[in-house]
Amino acid sequence: MILVVGTRILVRLPDELVEFVDRQVADGRAPSRDAVVGRSLQRERRRDTAARDAALLDAAHDEDHDLDALAEHAARVPLDDLG
Repeated sequence: MILVVGTRILVRLPDELVEFVDRQVADGRAPSRDAVVGRSLQRERRRDTAARDAALLDAAHDEDHDLDALAEHAARVPLDDLG
């Protein structure tokens, strides 16, 4: 058993999001509400990091566009890898 230590926070969510979280758990797609929320925040953090990376790449833009096609492809890839 893995023990995860963290800080407990209180978050208010709209009813439809709570229903979504509970369906994820009920359908066996997540072991707990905590897991659903944690995955969502991790995904959002990855998106934020990717957006910063893309901005840095754009700022450093030069005549060599070798990574443009890769960046365009990555922007279209769905982030459903966690569920």
